[in-house]
Amino acid sequence: MRTAVEAMHTRARQLRPAAVIQGFTVQAMVRRPHAHELIIGASEDSVFGPVILFGHGGTAVEVVADRAIGLPPLNMVLARELILRTRVAKLLAGYRDRPPADLDAICRSLTQIAHLVTDIPDIVELDINPMLADDKGVVPLDARIRLAAADGVGPDRCSIRPYPAELEEWITWDGQSTLVRPIKPEDGPQHIEFFNSLDPVDIHYRMFMMVRELRPSQLARFTQIDYDREMAFIATRKLEDGRWQTLAVARAVADPDNERAEFAIIVRSDLKGRGLGPILLNKLIDYLRGRGTTEVVGEALSDNRRLLAMVKQFGFVIGRSPGAGTVSLRLRLNADDVPTSLL
Repeated sequence: MRTAVEAMHTRARQLRPAAVIQGFTVQAMVRRPHAHELIIGASEDSVFGPVILFGHGGTAVEVVADRAIGLPPLNMVLARELILRTRVAKLLAGYRDRPPADLDAICRSLTQIAHLVTDIPDIVELDINPMLADDKGVVPLDARIRLAAADGVGPDRCSIRPYPAELEEWITWDGQSTLVRPIKPEDGPQHIEFFNSLDPVDIHYRMFMMVRELRPSQLARFTQIDYDREMAFIATRKLEDGRWQTLAVARAVADPDNERAEFAIIVRSDLKGRGLGPILLNKLIDYLRGRGTTEVVGEALSDNRRLLAMVKQFGFVIGRSPGAGTVSLRLRLNADDVPTSLL
C-alpha cells in the first residue's frame, strides 16, 4: 500500500505540480462472499442518444455476454423490466442457500445512473463493473467515466422525454391539498385501485364497452406514456396511511404533427360533480395550447350528459358522429372566438 501511495503521489506531482495533496483515504477491502457481480453502464448512441446497460459483470463480462439495453430516463418499473431481461435475474432471485438480492437497491442504482447521464450531457461513457449485489444492498467496486464537451442540453439528447416534473401543481380542492401531475409508471397499483372504484356505467362512458378489469397491457398503456406525444394528468392525494390515491385522470394523445389531440377524462364515481373534472380539463387544455396544438377532439356517448355539459363550458363544439349513439367534440385552440354547440 505504501508503494502504491508513493506512486500516486509522484504521478500527481508530475501532472499537477500546483495541487495541494493533504493526504490519502484508505478503505478496507469489501468482502461480500455471496454477492453477485453486476455491471451498469451508459454510452452515447448516434441515433438514440444515451443508452443504459445492465447485466452480469465481473472479469468475464465479455465472455458471459449477459446484458440488456434500455433508454433513459428510467424509473423503478422500467429498471425492474430491464433487469428481468437478463439471465442473471434468475440468480438475483435467490437459490438454495443464497437469499434473493435487494432488487430495489439495484433498480435505484439504475435510475440514478439514468438521471446522471440525462442531466450531465458531458458524460459520454460510464461503467460500474463490478457492482456487488446481495440481500444487504449494492456496493460498486470500480467505476470509469469518459467526458466530452456536449453540444446540447441533457434531456434533449434522449429519445424519450424525461418525466416533466415542472408540470406538477399543488391545488386546494374539497378543502384538501391535492397534487395534479403527469402520470408515472409507478402509478400502476393505485391506477388499478382507481379503476376498481369506478361505477360500471362510468367505465362504459369512458371506454364505450363494459370492462371488468385492466389487463397488464392496458395498465402499461395507461401509465407508461411517451410524454412527447401523450399527456395524462392525474389528481392524487395522500391518505392517512401514507398511500397515494388517484382521484381523476385527464388524457390527450397528439398526432405526429401536433395538430390534433384526442382527449378523454374520467373522475372517481364517488367524487363526480365536485369540480375536479373541470380543473383537470383546464390544465390539459392549457398544456396543449402551450405546446402549440391546434385542435382538441374527442368522442362521447350521446347520453353522457354530465360530460357534455362540462365541455360546453369550455367552448367545445358538439357535433354528430358517424358512430351510433355517439357525438363528436371539438375545440379550436388559440381561437379568437368561442364556438357554440351545433346541436
